[in-house]
Amino acid sequence: MMTPTRMRWIIVIALVAAATVAIHYEVKVRLHAGMTTGSVRTLGRLSVGDDAPDFSLADLRDQQVTLASMRGRKVVLLDFWATWCGPCRMAMPGLQAIHDDLAAEGVELVSVNQAEPADRVRAFVDRKQYTFRTVLDGDGAVGDRYSVRALPTVVVIDKQGKVRRLSVGHSYDDSDLRKMLVALAQEP
Repeated sequence: MMTPTRMRWIIVIALVAAATVAIHYEVKVRLHAGMTTGSVRTLGRLSVGDDAPDFSLADLRDQQVTLASMRGRKVVLLDFWATWCGPCRMAMPGLQAIHDDLAAEGVELVSVNQAEPADRVRAFVDRKQYTFRTVLDGDGAVGDRYSVRALPTVVVIDKQGKVRRLSVGHSYDDSDLRKMLVALAQEP
């Protein structure tokens, strides 16, 4: 037989569980579904329309990747990230899909790891089977030149080397980013 006290506790626990489910639904489904990206016009000293700061960094195969070498030929999507960054890890499958879908269109995805050892980054990239180019910003100097203060940070650079988009944080919907990349790739 159930005592009145035990019945009250069951009701309280059921109400707390229901409230938890409702809050989870509100935050995870309704709020995130309507969110736009974290695009900004200015990030520190860097603004949309500025010339993108040039850099040369080694990739995971110890080959130098230079932004200037892509000028005039490719739209570049820089993704500043780290293996310890949860939102960065959440964004990477979508970035891989962008790479798979748009590399042939002239979009180069350059994943810029921030200040982590090469062996850790290589192990992560290999385990996840990411095929986009990953470079190592071991001392964070390139991240500083791009005013990166939060991860992930995405910078879109057009073929002329101009910054066309700055985004901070992970977006659940990359459709606007994809449209922009396709449109920029079609520009002369």
